[in-house]
Amino acid sequence: MPIARAAKRATVRLGAVVLAGALLAACGGSSDGTSSDGAGGDVTVTVDLFGSFGYKEAGLYAEYEKLHPGVKIKQTDTEDEADYWKSLQTRLAGGGGLADIQAVEVGRIASVTQEQAERFEDLRKYGADKLKSRFPEAKWAAGTGHDGEVLALGTDVGPEALCYRTDLFRQAGLPTDREELAKKWSTWDGYLDLGKQYKAKAPANSAWIDTVGSLYSIMIGQEKERYYDASGKLIWETNPALKTAWDTSVRAAQGGLSAKLDQWSPQWNQAFAAGSFATLPCPAWMLGYIKGQAGDAGKGKWDVATLPGGAGNWGGSYLAVPKAARHKKEAYELIQWLTAPEQQARLFEKNGNFPSATGAIDKAAGAKDPYFSDAPIGRIFGDAAKAAPVQVLGAHDQNIAQQITNALSEVERKGTAPEKAWENARKGVANTMG
Repeated sequence: MPIARAAKRATVRLGAVVLAGALLAACGGSSDGTSSDGAGGDVTVTVDLFGSFGYKEAGLYAEYEKLHPGVKIKQTDTEDEADYWKSLQTRLAGGGGLADIQAVEVGRIASVTQEQAERFEDLRKYGADKLKSRFPEAKWAAGTGHDGEVLALGTDVGPEALCYRTDLFRQAGLPTDREELAKKWSTWDGYLDLGKQYKAKAPANSAWIDTVGSLYSIMIGQEKERYYDASGKLIWETNPALKTAWDTSVRAAQGGLSAKLDQWSPQWNQAFAAGSFATLPCPAWMLGYIKGQAGDAGKGKWDVATLPGGAGNWGGSYLAVPKAARHKKEAYELIQWLTAPEQQARLFEKNGNFPSATGAIDKAAGAKDPYFSDAPIGRIFGDAAKAAPVQVLGAHDQNIAQQITNALSEVERKGTAPEKAWENARKGVANTMG
């Protein structure tokens, strides 16, 4: 999720902000990371995540504890990935307050592997090099360092689709069949045209899309090169694909198609139940988030269709063990179990997090989701995962993306001229990167 995400995924994710809990995982412990917590020999493995990875909800923690007597798992969770990353950077710099397992969104993984490798365990010492065949080459390679260190194992990926409210579509006189809609919005221009039709007859207090920031994120996820090229050169200011995503998002904002909601905000969360928007750019990990926010009342009102403009990926995450972790060996054992194909397949069925493990992708092919009107999510997201480009990842992807979505929010919320907002994004990126 991610990304999560993008992310929060990205990534995004379900849960309350619980930064204080992470402080329970103080640095130290024995040199091999196998120290126990109490006289009884029990070990508490701490896990610090952003959003909704779904491990607890799918019962995986409970199962692991049953399979491993003496091991307890304590999770802390920060809803907004940007807040999570900022806190993680502070704790990494200080060396304390770190959990045994820290999540990393795909937009940050290059920062870990290229700039912070010395702060994370090389998981090869616990046997991680034997797991390479589990993952597609791109997912595996993104979690490795310059010298082949295995610094993180992949969880989910974020193949993209479009989620929509069938009840709101009916009220606005639009078709609801997912195959028919996929044809009508095969392009992003077609998607905006349908948005104009929706706006003309929309139910009260309902917009076409939640925010143009999510439109930008889903579009840029369709591109191989976004912020960096394959040589590592920054290209975001001159990348024509990025400019197209920006211009399309500006058109949506200026056309009044957005509900003007900040993703992951309390207002955005409440909007799922209120029906404040009819469509939502939807990487696979978003399915679990929608269920959590819309609740039982939303079951059968949502559906999933193929994304306009081709396949893409938004988000996906990794799990890593900091050098300052207290229980390194136990943390690795939990990570390798959680990322195994069997567990990844179960997470997709329960929470919608699309697996990165190749064996799990095959297991998910026939999945349908009754919450989303029995949408064939295994086929929709599986086809997207196979067709999505292998993205070039850079150390500051997420920071650049955040500045661009901030600038789009200025256009959306304040009516700032696009040229001025773009310049603000440029300055923001320069300040962020020092």
